[in-house]
Amino acid sequence: MSTGQDVSAASEDAGDVVEAAGRFRIYLGAAAGVGKTYAMLSEGQRRLARGADVAVGFVECHGRGSTERLIEGLEVIPRKLVEYRGSRMAEMDTDAVLHRHPKIVLVDELAHTNVPGSGRNAKRWQDVMEILDAGISVITTVNIQHLESIADEVGNMTGVQVRERVPDWVVRKADQIELVDSSPEQLRRRMLHGNIYPMERVPQALTNFFRTDNLTALRELALRFLADETGEGLLAYLRQRSSPGVLSPAERVLVAVTGAPGTDVVLRRAARIASRVKADLDVVHVATGDATRPGGQRSIERLEELTADLGADWHEIHDDDPVRTIIAFAREHQITQIVIGSSRRSRWRQLTGGSNVARIIREAGTSGIDVHVIARREAPGVVPAGASEVSGAQGP
Repeated sequence: MSTGQDVSAASEDAGDVVEAAGRFRIYLGAAAGVGKTYAMLSEGQRRLARGADVAVGFVECHGRGSTERLIEGLEVIPRKLVEYRGSRMAEMDTDAVLHRHPKIVLVDELAHTNVPGSGRNAKRWQDVMEILDAGISVITTVNIQHLESIADEVGNMTGVQVRERVPDWVVRKADQIELVDSSPEQLRRRMLHGNIYPMERVPQALTNFFRTDNLTALRELALRFLADETGEGLLAYLRQRSSPGVLSPAERVLVAVTGAPGTDVVLRRAARIASRVKADLDVVHVATGDATRPGGQRSIERLEELTADLGADWHEIHDDDPVRTIIAFAREHQITQIVIGSSRRSRWRQLTGGSNVARIIREAGTSGIDVHVIARREAPGVVPAGASEVSGAQGP
């Protein structure tokens, strides 16, 4: 891990490390301005100096002179210009990157949403996956709030919806993740000096997303995520060198979902629980015999898509007794923790009321299974006026 002050010194040998570790490297930050793009370009310059074939696929400097100077000497693949709503916008030209086929390509802002009509992929992370599949190494950047499983927590904390999200499995696919760290105080000083946003946007940024408490919490989220990833890597290393059956996963989490509003929040919370205990996550939807509510099927489809983004396993089971079905599935698949969401509007009304809560806890308890009943709430959807400083890759 490196800090904003010593990132260059701490990662002097980063190029050698990433070559040994693999093809996909991510610089992870807690917020805009910590120095992710600077660190990525610094690595690109070091690799170029050692004779590597390096090209810039897309870099956003946001007018920061010190960052812009780091592009000098690097080959920049021309961007694709796209007409959209009366404006010309520039996007990464993925086909041009594939045609040029450098050994290493630098791609900023992994969570970015592409302008409609700019290419075959809606998201930049999809472009990156395509580039990796072509055998090109990628070095990229992302902020912690853009991870799918963390976005809701950030939204609840800051009151700003995180629109641009990256599936957890994409970040976990990285061969190496490096945290570019900076204290909240240092970030706020950089903001005051105009080193992150234009001066006219500074007052609102400091009183909204860049409050000290928000930055402290975001930094803790990034540190926890990185610690979890380090722990998983160590376990994988030990398992490779252990006898069969040794160090098998001790935990397995099940989350029961319905089409009720707020279930996506419950699912992300379950993913966080599973991640922290290093557990696999099974998502179970029990389709009962009653008629599907208007819009319910589409809600289920979105939950299935979210399940894939979170790297979990989806199971749909048809049965008129959800409690019986969930307990049977849990016992059959050696589940150690069950997560359900409470809502008066869902078809789980009976499950979350008195006797049925006692029933599932009692039946789960006989098998040593813990039960979490999570308050179901919808993610914040109102973005305060003038909150553009936290849109896109600059914030949520």
